[in-house]
Amino acid sequence: MSLKTQAFRFILTGGLSAVVDLGLLSLLQLVFGLPVPVARTISFIAGTTTAYMINRRWTFQAESSTSRFLSVVALYAVTFLINIGLQTLCSSLFENWGWNEAIAMVCAFVIAQGTGTTINFIVQRTIIFRVK
Repeated sequence: MSLKTQAFRFILTGGLSAVVDLGLLSLLQLVFGLPVPVARTISFIAGTTTAYMINRRWTFQAESSTSRFLSVVALYAVTFLINIGLQTLCSSLFENWGWNEAIAMVCAFVIAQGTGTTINFIVQRTIIFRVK
């Protein structure tokens, strides 16, 4: 499958996963008042699980494999740390600038998620799901 097709499918899958992630983050943070790290952890797990399940089958058309799954778990652990760090940092920064909490949360989410998604695609395409 071409890079263009995989990137397109990865982006569509990411969009759906982001809806799951941001929807749950909004609910947990804005409705239930959970702190950013807790809310972001729960929403990140839900969003990345959705992404993995769809990407493995549709984007990369790969068979189920324990080693691939463990590789993705390790990758997601690294990108989780990057993601939650950027989410926390940017949310705090934007709120200190006087931004509305919801706007700060969404903008921080876009920055954190965009960075994590880029890293995930590159590593998954070139290492985890590469065609041998």
